[in-house]
Amino acid sequence: MDTPNDKTIHARELRQLPTPAEALLWQHLRANQLKGAKFRRQMPIGSYFADFGCPKSRCIVEIDGSCHEAKKTYDADRNRFMEGRGWTVLRFTEQQVRTDIDAVLEAIGLIVDGAF
Repeated sequence: MDTPNDKTIHARELRQLPTPAEALLWQHLRANQLKGAKFRRQMPIGSYFADFGCPKSRCIVEIDGSCHEAKKTYDADRNRFMEGRGWTVLRFTEQQVRTDIDAVLEAIGLIVDGAF
């Protein structure tokens, strides 16, 4: 039996501690609920982890909390890396997810729609 590598272990740890906004959005993305798209949580891409990723549509969804204010350069580098590999990166604040989940799902659906 294969033993999990460090990335797999780290992804599992991240999935066990979602923020409230991540948990809320996952309730709408899990089990192919959004236009039949299969999303993965804490999906590794290179040395980064996407909050949510849909490989078929090459869509990444990131939820930014208050800590992201101090990480703007890191987030920009991360976006460039992912976009340079053909991914579309959508970023939403925790506030957007909590207060307007329908608009968030609509925006994600527009990207996913093109792949299905």
